[in-house]
Amino acid sequence: MLSLCAKIFILMSIPNHILEQLNSQADLISMIGRHTTLKRAGSEFKGCCPFHGEKSPSFYVNPQKNIYHCFGCSVGGNAISFLRDYENLTFMEAVDELSKQTGIEVPKDEQKNVSYQRSKPRPIAQPMPPKVVENTSSPVQQTADTAPDYHNDDAFYASHASSDYFDNYTSDLSAAMDYPDYNPIDDQQPPDWLMADEYSMPIGADSASEQDGNLYELLTQIQKFYQRNLHTHPHAKHYFAARGITEQSLEDFGLGYAPFGWQHLEHEFPQDIEGLKALGLVRQSESGRDYDLLRDRVIFPIRDNQGRTIGFGGRALDDEVKPKYINSSDSPVFHKQHVLYGYYESRQQRANDWLVVEGYMDVIALYQAGIYGAVASMGTAINESQISRLLTLNPTLTLSFDGDSAGQKAAWRTLEVALPVLADDKELRFLTLPNNHDPDTFIKAHGNEAMREQIKNAMPLSQYIFAYLSERYDMSLAEGKAKLMSQVRTLTASLPKGSSFRYLLNNDIYQKLGGKRSQNSEAKDALLDFDGDMTISQQLQLCFLFQPLALSEDPIEMIWQQAGLTSLSLPAHIQQKASADAMRALVWEDLQDAPLIDVVSTIKRCINYLPKDPNAAAHFILSNLTASTQESLSRSWGPFYKALHARNILSLDALIETLVMQLLQLHMQKKTQELIKNPNHVKLAIVRKQTQHLNDWMRAQQAEQSAQMMGS
Repeated sequence: MLSLCAKIFILMSIPNHILEQLNSQADLISMIGRHTTLKRAGSEFKGCCPFHGEKSPSFYVNPQKNIYHCFGCSVGGNAISFLRDYENLTFMEAVDELSKQTGIEVPKDEQKNVSYQRSKPRPIAQPMPPKVVENTSSPVQQTADTAPDYHNDDAFYASHASSDYFDNYTSDLSAAMDYPDYNPIDDQQPPDWLMADEYSMPIGADSASEQDGNLYELLTQIQKFYQRNLHTHPHAKHYFAARGITEQSLEDFGLGYAPFGWQHLEHEFPQDIEGLKALGLVRQSESGRDYDLLRDRVIFPIRDNQGRTIGFGGRALDDEVKPKYINSSDSPVFHKQHVLYGYYESRQQRANDWLVVEGYMDVIALYQAGIYGAVASMGTAINESQISRLLTLNPTLTLSFDGDSAGQKAAWRTLEVALPVLADDKELRFLTLPNNHDPDTFIKAHGNEAMREQIKNAMPLSQYIFAYLSERYDMSLAEGKAKLMSQVRTLTASLPKGSSFRYLLNNDIYQKLGGKRSQNSEAKDALLDFDGDMTISQQLQLCFLFQPLALSEDPIEMIWQQAGLTSLSLPAHIQQKASADAMRALVWEDLQDAPLIDVVSTIKRCINYLPKDPNAAAHFILSNLTASTQESLSRSWGPFYKALHARNILSLDALIETLVMQLLQLHMQKKTQELIKNPNHVKLAIVRKQTQHLNDWMRAQQAEQSAQMMGS
């Protein structure tokens, strides 16, 4: 155990905002879901606690707050604490693991934080005077990456370098925010566990001395400055009005205006030059002159998950200015790859359905229409971590891109990025609006309800893939079909290991191209048509009767070996304490299923004496079973054999393997629950490791069925 001093040192060595980012970006639902089954319960997820044995679920995970709590054993925490307590990792090991999962880099420099040294007031050069224009038009602006070689002006210093000028600069700065308050989905008072202080990260290195500035606080003041400028520059406010943005939306999103002028931020914040440069809002020209990045642009504040302003996007008012949109650069508090514009505002409105769009104005237009949950990436393609986060909040995610060539290319790139995190219980849908509309223009043209209808009817992933590819290949030619199928197989290979969707998608598109279903699919259908209420054990018994030679090589033993469970790598302290019995492979007797064991043992005894005819062999086996097993199977055998014969099913190899795997999975789950009720930490650790390896192998085997389908 770490001493109190050691714990304090570790917490202080990592900036608080980094810890918050790690916890907020972690896929806690998937992380916990690997160890217990979680089902959606309103705005939360509910399941049996992985820390103690229970029959009635009392374990809750809140995806909005990204924390968990068990009302049975009172355990609770966030992603870091789960890895620490359940996976038996140290604090730093848990942080490192989350860093790998989220892509968020933990700074090596322990002193790196969000503070900066404030400077004494210094004279600065006079900006170039703006051109005199009408209030409804935009001044001409040079591009963001070039700055003029202006000259110092003594008159400017005389009027601005006095002590009175700088004394008028006051700083009304609030303390750095910790985790945001919980916003319950329903109207009930949130439970105490969600409000407890223990779930907030301690503030460490983010705390700055009074003489230092804080980047979060500076950003807040800059946003207020931009907001004030919007109301004093009619041509800027006219832009938003012309786009249909209401006063309420201006306030909700904190929209503003960066005035024309090369050094307006340095004039407004003369003591914070270092902070402005750290944020990338002030840059330096080749001649060594400082200049503002954002000039004569309407401003979109970018907020993190806590609602803190961390950066700005700027849209040029003059359409001739390129680039049209500029985002402030990455900084100690702003990392574009981890931020989605509109995410905080959507959470404040308790959004449930999430929609990825292309731009700021689309987000605001949808929000203004009462369609909450729209988000946009920061000028780059949305990444895997962001998609995973949204799919955690809702298993269905809609992607809306423009109908032009660029928009469809972006949609396809997003599809490729999303596939590795698209588990079987997740769904991607694609929305392409008609007549090259984007959400902003479509709402203006057709109204809010029409937009909701478009979202509702968005195209499923399987249809989108086929529609997109079929337009690019000649479907009248076998060569075109082959190329399409090849690309589909390449795409589906990116799906998570063991994905059932991989097989189903390949099979679906294969059939659309004129192919036929696999024998295994036909066998499954025959079994369901015969009797859909049978247990896995009963199905397996009938399959062994039909194909007894499947026991020539013991399926359990074969699976145990192929899954790598015979040479399982365990921590040294577990291996030392483990008994030989705990490490042995499973056998049929371990399943404690008398009828199934009866069938298996009988077939193994007489396998060398069975008739070649399947029906005759089955009756020979039946005659050697115990009376109770014989009576049960005899009633089912005739109809089952006819169902398979009618469909011309010749082999049940794949189906038998699937059923055995499912049976083993159920057994391991039952064994885990027994060990939790009667604690044996060594055996429990082994069983959990075996279960994990078995599940991984099962998923891999299911995925390989797609290859069998292609060869049929």
